[in-house]
Amino acid sequence: MPMYKVRPFHRVGGEVLAEQLPACMYRLPNLHHRPSPAASPPPQEEADPSLQALESRQEEILKRLYELKSAVDGLSKMIQTPDADFDVTNVIQTDDSSPLTTNGADLDLMLGKDYGALKDIVINANPSLPPLSLLVLHHLLCERYKILSAVHTHSSVKSVPENLLKCFGDQTKKQPRHEYQLGFTLIWKDVLKPQMKFSIQTMCPIEGEGNIARFLFSLFGQKYNAVTSTLIDSWVDTAIFQLKEGSSKEKGAVLRSMNAALGKTSWLVGNELTVADIVAWCALQQTGSANAAPANVQKWMKSCENLAPFSSVMKLLK
Repeated sequence: MPMYKVRPFHRVGGEVLAEQLPACMYRLPNLHHRPSPAASPPPQEEADPSLQALESRQEEILKRLYELKSAVDGLSKMIQTPDADFDVTNVIQTDDSSPLTTNGADLDLMLGKDYGALKDIVINANPSLPPLSLLVLHHLLCERYKILSAVHTHSSVKSVPENLLKCFGDQTKKQPRHEYQLGFTLIWKDVLKPQMKFSIQTMCPIEGEGNIARFLFSLFGQKYNAVTSTLIDSWVDTAIFQLKEGSSKEKGAVLRSMNAALGKTSWLVGNELTVADIVAWCALQQTGSANAAPANVQKWMKSCENLAPFSSVMKLLK
């Protein structure tokens, strides 16, 4: 008699006994079965908020780029002639400009509004190469604003000529600080380039005589169109980088260009004095190129020297 009895899996004829097949512990869906059309789609995962923010930012940037492209396309259609054929003479002459002493900028807007404190412009300059254009502009600003001027010497400089210590004149008649509109302090210091600050605590210094001259001239509140402003900036850079710091060949080319420009107008840009005239005149004085200047440049230099701010600086060169 057998100890264990196992039921047969097959009947006679080979039929499998289904009820004897082992059952699965875990059921899996049939991957080969096609769901019916009415079956619901699989649930979608929620989008990451950071990805949504990135997509929104990208759409905003693309929108702004499209607006800028449309603006540039519109400006390009306004220019009907090539630059070489564009005569700026009429544009310059139609500039509405007035004498420097009748205009003024909003000092609170230019220098920041600070209650109870005098707006003070502080300039560091090397006495071995004094920035003459800044001295001319200081004199012009004194004609427009009530300025408290001061000159100091930094410990990095051993000695300063007496005429540079008194470049602002004798400041003997001083009034209380609150009665002045602007402070102008010049510090003779061992620096490579002139540096200017008007917010000592927060701002980075403005470097370079040309850049400082542009800023100081903007305090007069003069308004120019885009063409005139570009020409003025071009002459300032030319005076600093070619007339003052360039080779003899570059200086000669600049003098010829100045002679041609001054053959058409009284000043370098239009019929009014600009910062371009101030910087160019001072560069000629510092480089010693004044005597070799052409006829129109000589005439223009005499026009500059007839003005009090230029004649006062001439005394420092003697």
